[in-house]
Amino acid sequence: MPTIIHIENVTIVRNGRVALDGVSLEVRKGENVAILGPNGCGKSTLVKAIARDLYPAFGRGSVRVGGMDRWNLFDLRRILGIVSNELQAICSREVTGLDVVISGFFGSYGVLEPYEVTDEMRDEALGRLKFLGACHLADRRTDELSSGEGRRVLIARSLVNDPSALLLDEPTTSLDMKSAHLLIQTLRRIAVAGTNLVLVTHHVEEVFPEIERVVLLRDGKVFMDGPTDLIMTSEILSELFESPIQLDKINGVYRGRVGGPA
Repeated sequence: MPTIIHIENVTIVRNGRVALDGVSLEVRKGENVAILGPNGCGKSTLVKAIARDLYPAFGRGSVRVGGMDRWNLFDLRRILGIVSNELQAICSREVTGLDVVISGFFGSYGVLEPYEVTDEMRDEALGRLKFLGACHLADRRTDELSSGEGRRVLIARSLVNDPSALLLDEPTTSLDMKSAHLLIQTLRRIAVAGTNLVLVTHHVEEVFPEIERVVLLRDGKVFMDGPTDLIMTSEILSELFESPIQLDKINGVYRGRVGGPA
């Protein structure tokens, strides 16, 4: 299958500290992958490396998206949509949810001038909001939305370009239990509809049944990589988080807690 993300021997230094240390990772089309690890393990740095916000130290290592090591924004959006908390903060302004979704066609952040918005673009944006159960957010200002509502608008913004995959950085951060549950159900629908998902998270609950592969990060390195059922065990996660973890799986949903069995 074609490669969506290819990272080879990438080292990144941030503030004098090695944040990624010789990381190699490949995600192919057709895969739904979770990248899991504790805070400070290098997850956000990895996302920034893929988004080209950070570059490998000393020019070593390579990051390719869709087989390209250089690309323009329009090419990238058709291959990989990126949803992050930083992007949500940028898009939270005095513009409507629909405007933010439409702005995905242009790579802007809710600002549509001086671009020409066609009826087809508007219909596509409304269709994506409808698919996500978020039509009621079309006319609301994004700086008045809850975190969960804003996340749906951002996902719709990424989907208007019909990318092969979505890269989501800590998708349920700042969401309450109900909003997090609803968002996970939305992501499962997206996966079933054929868009591949790459979830970067420290929450085991986000490894939902459609995730077939889990990559574990620790101390800036790939700690383990393999099929979900083999990776998601109490023993492996206890080693990853350096604390006793009891992991349960109920109806396909993982639940973890610190400590031994209840």
